[in-house]
Amino acid sequence: MNRSDARVEPGHERPAGVRDETVAAVGKLSESLEYLERAKGRLYDFHQLMGRVDLLAQEAADELEAAGHSDHARMLREDVIGRNVLAGRWTFQIVEEFGDTFDEPFRQAEEKVRGDLLAGRKHVYEAEMKARERSPGFGGAPD
Repeated sequence: MNRSDARVEPGHERPAGVRDETVAAVGKLSESLEYLERAKGRLYDFHQLMGRVDLLAQEAADELEAAGHSDHARMLREDVIGRNVLAGRWTFQIVEEFGDTFDEPFRQAEEKVRGDLLAGRKHVYEAEMKARERSPGFGGAPD
């Protein structure tokens, strides 16, 4: 089979009448969603790292107290441990606000665009690229 004859895998076919420009635009939106996933992951990294920062600072304060440095331990407990990372917010609140304010509305918009323009099918652009560009006879290419 030559590349121009390659078939798109079931479930990823382009709906009838959909133009190349539409598939490309929805593909770009899909890529944007992938970057959102990465950004959200980094926000969770931040959330977990800051939790670890606080826990280690608590342990350091306890050890300073035990070593006879109660003034330093008290300063950490009063000025650092449990502190808001942004005005009025801990990281869990930032994660929740991001989800409500940006993540969920973005996902709903992407799903609507994909639903309206590609019958809800995911990765049509990528599936067509795979059909065009994969090497015959290597891992999953149909005969």
